[in-house]
Amino acid sequence: MYRFSRSMYRELAPRVIDGTPGGPSPRQELLEACEETIRRLAVDRRYFARPARSLFSRIRVHFPISEQLHVYTVVERHVSLAIEFIDALPPDVCLDGVPRQCRASTRKGTPCQRDPLPGKDYCPSHKHLEEPAELDPIAA
Repeated sequence: MYRFSRSMYRELAPRVIDGTPGGPSPRQELLEACEETIRRLAVDRRYFARPARSLFSRIRVHFPISEQLHVYTVVERHVSLAIEFIDALPPDVCLDGVPRQCRASTRKGTPCQRDPLPGKDYCPSHKHLEEPAELDPIAA
């Protein structure tokens, strides 16, 4: 996932407005925002509704108005490529190649060690924690 955030940063960094002396570097803030967004997308995609819009709203203050459209298209393109990459992975393997584990924790607070059901985030013991899929409206 590192390559998606760094590629986005490399494309956007030359267009950043210089910051105030003594303040945080706008380029460093841009890099951290890109990496954090891609990391969250990889780890917790289900609860990250609009990653491109979220990232754009964080970094837009570092660009002139004339560059805003270009910045948004770059962000949208890189985020959609990252999503396509994540969707192409096998369902039983995480990004680092480690087999998936149940997302629940035990009564003692330790992570559950069981394998999740295919296409789900939870094992058979914790399947009641799975959110129901949205149902299609019944055609009249």
